[in-house]
Amino acid sequence: MIAGPPITETELPLKLFARGKVRDTYELPDDRLLMVATDRISAFDHVLPNGIPDRGKVLTQLSIFWFSLTHTFQENHLVSGMIPDLPASIRDQRDQLSGRFMIVRKAKRIDFECVVRGYLAGSAWKEYEQSHTLAGESMPPGLRQSEKLAYPIFSPATKAETGHDENISFDSMKKDIGEELATRLRDASLELYKFASEHAERRGLILADTKFEFGLIDDDLILIDEALTPDSSRLWDAATYQIGTSPESYDKQFVRDWLTRSGWDKESEPPTLPSEIVAQTRERYLTAYQRLVGKPLFPKKPRNER
Repeated sequence: MIAGPPITETELPLKLFARGKVRDTYELPDDRLLMVATDRISAFDHVLPNGIPDRGKVLTQLSIFWFSLTHTFQENHLVSGMIPDLPASIRDQRDQLSGRFMIVRKAKRIDFECVVRGYLAGSAWKEYEQSHTLAGESMPPGLRQSEKLAYPIFSPATKAETGHDENISFDSMKKDIGEELATRLRDASLELYKFASEHAERRGLILADTKFEFGLIDDDLILIDEALTPDSSRLWDAATYQIGTSPESYDKQFVRDWLTRSGWDKESEPPTLPSEIVAQTRERYLTAYQRLVGKPLFPKKPRNER
């Protein structure tokens, strides 16, 4: 499918609840929200000047896929992603919204990123190189970049509105929100990671790490935001995976790598992504969707329907 122009902003006749790096969220009646995933892309705490066409659709549809697969053991905030369930006032914008929105229950967000790491990569590898620790906990010597850990590790991070999220220890999390809630978050995150990593393995992918966000509705722990997407996860091709390298990935790392090579100082306004980087990033997101779900996001139409 030929990509159209990216949708990088939305303006709907609804009360704006929040505008994040990727999503525009609007208020709906009955304690519900409308989350719209744009094609904006961020890296190193900056929103880049140009977006990736269809990225928002991949993030939304992959999240819906995972929410549907995991709801039997982990409650989530999804209500609907269907056009007929949109408010009547915005159904005339169905072409803009189709495939990239979720109607969700409003939850009280818990301000921590719940990260699970199965492999030593990214900021975890940097921490290990410096101190032989991960999330503040001592690790065995001699581990290599991208090596599989003996068991998945829960490594929470503070949830920052601006700037960097900060990795913290589980003990620090417990001190902040209490042992009972922290333990629930850890156990839910590890269960989700185990389920998803086994699914990814069957599809020839390695789920190296991922992050979840949770909220509370009354006392119920609810999985919110997005889940197990190329934005929130590190996905590697199992066929080309090698310890000691930065494996081929189907996630945002491709863009981060280009930005690093470009010489950008990561402080000033970021550069515009070249068209070939945009096209290759889009292809990686679509490939991640197809490999995980088992079918393309945009199926080819039979010749007689074209």
